[in-house]
Amino acid sequence: MANVDENSIHTGNRHVTALKEAVKDENAEVVVVCAAIEAQIAELESEEDRQAFLAEYGLTDSGLSKLIRASYHLLDLITYFTAGEKEVRAWTIKKGWKAPQAAGVIHSDFEKGFIKAEVIKLSDYQIFKSEQACREAGKMAIEGKEYTVEDGDIMHFRFNV
Repeated sequence: MANVDENSIHTGNRHVTALKEAVKDENAEVVVVCAAIEAQIAELESEEDRQAFLAEYGLTDSGLSKLIRASYHLLDLITYFTAGEKEVRAWTIKKGWKAPQAAGVIHSDFEKGFIKAEVIKLSDYQIFKSEQACREAGKMAIEGKEYTVEDGDIMHFRFNV
């Protein structure tokens, strides 16, 4: 991570260039942030205010968001979601995991008794706006033990213990 002043947030500076050069042969990413901007973002109450503040600087994401994405990438992690009437939950797993392994993150019994997974792709959910609409449009798949979970999948597990 490279902390820069507000004027260098888009272009970096000689220190950022030196850091990128130093890690170019490593499995590394350089995330450029301005701690002063990040501190101001942290004080804002609403997401709408944070987005407006970022837009003033010509930014689309906070440094924290960039750091999280870079960390997930370097650690080979992805996120899948479970959703119910009361809550939506994000689960972090290793990229390449099969559905039973992903279910095991919730509870070991889910992995042991895995039968099938109902899967909705996040892009389909964003289009159809609800689980029911995805189901009606044929966008819910029933997947077995060999299904490789993809980043953003929305999943319901069928299991029996």
